[in-house]
Amino acid sequence: MPERNPGGPGPSTLPEISLVIPVFNEEANLPPLAEEIRQTMRQLGRPYEVLLVDDGSTDGSLAAMVRLAGQDPALRVIRQARNAGQSAALDAGFRHARGGVVVTLDADLQNDPADIPRLLARLEDDGSAAGGACDVVCGVRVNRRDSWVRRLSSGIANTVRNRLTRESVTDVGCTLRACRTEYLRRIPVWKGMHRFLPTLLRMEGARIAEIEVRHRPRRFGEPKYNIRNRIWRASADLLGVRWLQTRWIDRRLAQEVEVCNRTAIGSPSECSDSSSSQVASSSSGSRRSG
Repeated sequence: MPERNPGGPGPSTLPEISLVIPVFNEEANLPPLAEEIRQTMRQLGRPYEVLLVDDGSTDGSLAAMVRLAGQDPALRVIRQARNAGQSAALDAGFRHARGGVVVTLDADLQNDPADIPRLLARLEDDGSAAGGACDVVCGVRVNRRDSWVRRLSSGIANTVRNRLTRESVTDVGCTLRACRTEYLRRIPVWKGMHRFLPTLLRMEGARIAEIEVRHRPRRFGEPKYNIRNRIWRASADLLGVRWLQTRWIDRRLAQEVEVCNRTAIGSPSECSDSSSSQVASSSSGSRRSG
């Protein structure tokens, strides 16, 4: 058994939790973010890693990430060759993550790392919590510290998105989430995918839960999204996701039927009736539980 290293993964330690953080021109936010994460995760006392994914930053973000990673072995730096967007950065983090659970958050300090233990506790609940067991926990921002224009546009977009995709996600725009890694590696990827992540995960069979999380004002830098650069792309993506839902192939439908090979066993009496009963059950219309 590898030795547990609560301060981050060492040479012989695989992390249990991977924090994936897309970064684009957030140089001033990175040092305080790294320190807050370090304090929170060390108190949690579980092996973890932090994947800082640089999405073609044009300021000193990449140099800051390399410097921070040199001071903390839990930090890893993933560099995109050019700016490709938040979805591409998240996907790069998902593919490089080694933990069984991925936590995503923004690099702008508006998400509070202190909420991460609560996300993990809900994700790992055995079903006793309201809503039962889950595979994804989505944050719902309370007392949002954004301008009224951003809050209004976000609320309208969320309502339209839920209506057309027949969803009930309270705050799709909140990046702070915890998810079992296996689901993240099965979803389709395209530019704009991050806006529909809970829906795509649910289509793969993931059970979704929500908890309230804190939201803080931006201290450094400028917001990356506004109404102009969101409305047209998001609208086109929304129609694409609705089409995908109608054409989705559920791979969980297929299951292998156990067959007793009498020739190999040599005696028909040694075959049980389990295979026949399974086939009969399937033929009668009963469905296997998800």
